[in-house]
Amino acid sequence: MRYCAFMADFKKINIRNKRATFDYEILEEYVAGVVLVGTEIKSIRLGKASMVDCYCYFEKNELWIRGVNISEYAWGTCNNHIPKRDRKLLLNRKELNKLSRSLQDKGLTVVGLRLFLNEKGFAKIAIGLARGRKSYDKREYLKANDAKREMDKAMKTYK
Repeated sequence: MRYCAFMADFKKINIRNKRATFDYEILEEYVAGVVLVGTEIKSIRLGKASMVDCYCYFEKNELWIRGVNISEYAWGTCNNHIPKRDRKLLLNRKELNKLSRSLQDKGLTVVGLRLFLNEKGFAKIAIGLARGRKSYDKREYLKANDAKREMDKAMKTYK
């Protein structure tokens, strides 16, 4: 395999959907492969992706993700990709069946949590089966995070 300048930094790619953990309570988490075309992987390796407001849906027993924005590759030609297209996710049939059965329950959805590159350099998306939080739950979540941060800070200065 030929060495590329940005291949050495593939472990640093970790694009997160910060709103997902704030707006939703994550019940289960899965890691899925992504079907990419053309220059999309090059843009991901440069960190040019965003996962704001992304969610997953089923179409013909296949799981698709919508709302992932992978910017066009700067040195791409006329063969550049479409930035906001829907992308197919790759999971085992057993996991797909379990997710589709879970989505039949009211109030559950599947959201994208983070986009990363594994040790082989393949793009993966961590998705989560989630239940929406109410506004008072969000306030409690913020209070708990602040208290945890304060305790960690105190423990750090105590040592």
